[in-house]
Amino acid sequence: MRVLVTGHKGYVGSVLVPMLLERGHEVTGTDTDFFHGCDFGGPLPEVPDLGRDIRDLDAADLDGFDALVHLAALSNDPLSDYEPRLTHEINETASARLAENAKQARIPRFIFASSCSVYGLGSRDLLTEESACTPLTAYARSKLNVERVLSNVGDDGFATTVIRAGTVYGISPRMRFDLVLNNLVAWAVAAGRIHLKSDGLAWRPLVHVSDVARAYLAVLEADPALVRGETFNAGNTGQNYRIRELAAMVRQHLPETSIELAERAPADRRNYRVSCDKIAATLASYRTAWTAAAGIDELHRFLSEREVGVSDFEGPACNRLQHLRRLVEDGRLTPALRWA
Repeated sequence: MRVLVTGHKGYVGSVLVPMLLERGHEVTGTDTDFFHGCDFGGPLPEVPDLGRDIRDLDAADLDGFDALVHLAALSNDPLSDYEPRLTHEINETASARLAENAKQARIPRFIFASSCSVYGLGSRDLLTEESACTPLTAYARSKLNVERVLSNVGDDGFATTVIRAGTVYGISPRMRFDLVLNNLVAWAVAAGRIHLKSDGLAWRPLVHVSDVARAYLAVLEADPALVRGETFNAGNTGQNYRIRELAAMVRQHLPETSIELAERAPADRRNYRVSCDKIAATLASYRTAWTAAAGIDELHRFLSEREVGVSDFEGPACNRLQHLRRLVEDGRLTPALRWA
């Protein structure tokens, strides 16, 4: 299958692409490569690259592909809050146009990277794909709005599928440490203390980056009748944790560390527990391979093999918002997030 992956050089994309190649798919990517030089976990996979911003893609660029996996976006809440107008332009308007152009180009499958953050402030119950969504941030609203667009443009010849990933962790060639479990372990290894930036009471559905990539692969290779018009939470229902529980797990793995709350640590309104039973019930090929405990061990071993300081993972190399701000301040990116 000829597959176009947007954002193929990102945290998830750089894990997904090798999986697609191993399965025999012909992969092309497109990525603005805002995070060039931020490699921390090994070399990026080499595939043909259109090198285009998703805001500039048209139907002619998409001709001849059998599927499009759309990962590219301003990729988290802090980054999207940096300039909500750009979040709307990139995450929402450009994504909606991309779907329309993919349909015009007669691409049979369109798989969209959404997020469990669309649930926002959840109830005490496990949230399913049918639960009400109360997005609290520009990022979450942009994802939910694209989901609604896809529900309208999909049809028998254009199978659209939404993957809502939980809170991702784990090793990737394009490593991120602005993700909660990655950050907790990095602090523990580098500083001997586990630094909580919130009060830690909020729930999160944890999922390893390779298990997210497996979800895209499973949907891509499924019978279109099983996934057309569907939304799936990607992960494992048993991997919902309060952030304080994750900190305690890290301390259990690294007992010489201590747990500290940041000064005036706020409550996090984003608070949700998620059921991932639907994807496992629908797609026999999808099973998660990781637990948070195994991820802590993986992160510990990975970081212990490197001389990592707090400035490495709290600085712009591995923090998406800080990196883009630095590029803008240095004049390498315009305020519209285009290469100068």
